[in-house]
Amino acid sequence: MPIVSAAVCPHPPLLVPEVASGAAAELDDLRAACLAAIDQLADADTLVIVGSGPTTGTRYDASAGGTFGPYGAPGVQVGSGDPVLPLSLTMGAWLVNQSKAVGLPRLSITVAADETPAACLVLGQELAHGNERVALLVMGDGSARRSEHSPVHLHPRAEIFDTTVAAALDLADTTTLSALDPDLATTLQAAGRAPWQVLAGATATTPLQGNLTHHTAPYGVGYFVASWT
Repeated sequence: MPIVSAAVCPHPPLLVPEVASGAAAELDDLRAACLAAIDQLADADTLVIVGSGPTTGTRYDASAGGTFGPYGAPGVQVGSGDPVLPLSLTMGAWLVNQSKAVGLPRLSITVAADETPAACLVLGQELAHGNERVALLVMGDGSARRSEHSPVHLHPRAEIFDTTVAAALDLADTTTLSALDPDLATTLQAAGRAPWQVLAGATATTPLQGNLTHHTAPYGVGYFVASWT
């Protein structure tokens, strides 16, 4: 059964109000956009969360634990097990737990940040094979070099890269996502490149309609939210 829907969200820990503290309201619109996109996944049979991690193909069930302790909120955790999830999947699980998709059977899977585009596409194709109606939640940030106040200094190609990604997410353009340059993405510190290419592989033969609902760079990092249905 092909992928029936997908949501793309960023994974800044500041989305968690306990992490953001007094700045929590600054990301209210982004948080709301993420939850609205994930709500649209609730009609699937199962949910797969894809995010960057140390290696490609590590799989976790819904009990896998994650914590925001390293970001100043040790009381905010997901899952019932030891905190083994990387940030991308911890953030994904936290968002799902606030959404209408919370009741779906869930699998989380990592893709290495430096994974080749070809391997990302193959992983996506593997996720699309099966008898269940699968929804994807794809976690990833854009360039972290969008301004002089970014985590890394402004890069002249950062905004162009993010604009290209935003247009591709809006059009469900798997060809453009598949062609993203991993070396450029590394230079721009765009953590979403590999997960987006997994999405491209999973949906290349599935006629989904794209809709970019949010694109901002409030802290010099590109954040995208998109729904593919």
